[in-house]
Amino acid sequence: MTSTERPQLAVRSPADLIAAVPYLLGFHPTESVVAVALLGRQIIFAARADLPDPSIDLVERARHLAAVIRRQGAEAATVVGYGPADRVTPAVDAVRAALGAAGLEVLDALRVTDGRWWSYLCTEPDCCPPEGRRYDPAANPVTASAVFAGQVALPDRAALVAQVSPVDGPAREAVRAATARARLRLTELLEQAPAEDLLGNRTMRSAGVAAVREAQRRQRRGERLDDDEVAWLSVLMTHLPIRDHAWERTDGRDRDIALWTDVLRRVEPEVAAAPGALLAFAAWRAGQGALAAVALERTLSLHPDYSLAVLLDDLLRRGVPPSELDGWPSVGMPGVVRPRKRSRRGRR
Repeated sequence: MTSTERPQLAVRSPADLIAAVPYLLGFHPTESVVAVALLGRQIIFAARADLPDPSIDLVERARHLAAVIRRQGAEAATVVGYGPADRVTPAVDAVRAALGAAGLEVLDALRVTDGRWWSYLCTEPDCCPPEGRRYDPAANPVTASAVFAGQVALPDRAALVAQVSPVDGPAREAVRAATARARLRLTELLEQAPAEDLLGNRTMRSAGVAAVREAQRRQRRGERLDDDEVAWLSVLMTHLPIRDHAWERTDGRDRDIALWTDVLRRVEPEVAAAPGALLAFAAWRAGQGALAAVALERTLSLHPDYSLAVLLDDLLRRGVPPSELDGWPSVGMPGVVRPRKRSRRGRR
């Protein structure tokens, strides 16, 4: 399941809502059930799940989706199912029931199939004819508002996955060679550490802090890291104090998302955990839940026990809004996080 917080969009009709959903999710959904949370007439959140096959417990999945929506402080929700009627209808019915049981008003329940939509709650033929109603999102003002706000709707979820997929061919070979050089460089660095730095921790941390800050400085200037810089950064971030330093300096800014996306795509699989988790964190902070989800999928497929990725995956699945953890993280001992105290100057 993926979820997201996005800039608020006003909807006045089912067609408006259908036009808004791809921009809330970041891609055009297919074979999906989507629950859209509202406060008044304002969309505040959307959560999506794949249409389950018959072996999946529909009730349990629907309850989970309803709990995610309830956590957002919504007053009401609309359910939209995408796909053929025989698969959409059971899923929509289950989510409707779960939302009602959670105390949420269900404003409408829709099915979208082949460029038409139907309402499960409306029986007026003038409004909701049996053959469904055609819709054109491109001509809808909600689409224009979303684009104006800088929101993007990719063609499908596969296009989103492709954004975090690893580079291949000559680019992959170049990074592989750079990673070997980075490992040798790290060995030499530790061998040259002062005698009082017994394990080389201070030496390595100093190098890591410099690498993180240089990477972020380069990103602010619109410059791309070269292969050796990506490899050096990724090798250093396998050490938790350095990863945590990068984490503290990462938020939901566009430049953070761009940096960690580029690094994740280029690093070798064995050192992908830290950049993958940092991309997921930045995307979650930005309200780009779908991007966070695909970043975590790739990270956990390579490193299933990586604690930061496991933690973020749990937050995302439970629909915890980023606003609930403003100021987070603050890092003490490596890998131990606590809420960061707010100052009068705001969040750093």
